Amino acid sequence: MKAINNLTSLEDFTTQHYGPKGTVKRNEFEEGYENFKLGFMLQEARKKAGLTQDEFAQKAGTTKSYISKIENNIKEVRLSTLQKIVELGLGGKVELSIKLDEGS
Repeated sequence: MKAINNLTSLEDFTTQHYGPKGTVKRNEFEEGYENFKLGFMLQEARKKAGLTQDEFAQKAGTTKSYISKIENNIKEVRLSTLQKIVELGLGGKVELSIKLDEGS
């Protein structure tokens, strides 16, 4: 896709800076982005529930430090732990989907 008025698509920008899909550098970038997105989603859900990190951690049976590390993409979280945190701390549930790349 060509740049329009000095604008570049996100896909073109990502390819330019991290390489094409399937390369090691691109895969590492995309994995990091998914972890960032997960932490951001958890933070938004916590805020929507009106909870501080400390209140959320207490309800979820963990520590404020752990919640902070997840929200700030410092620590990866296991799916089973994320499910427990969301269920106990927010009274919600985690929903997942699987998306196959085109051609798979």
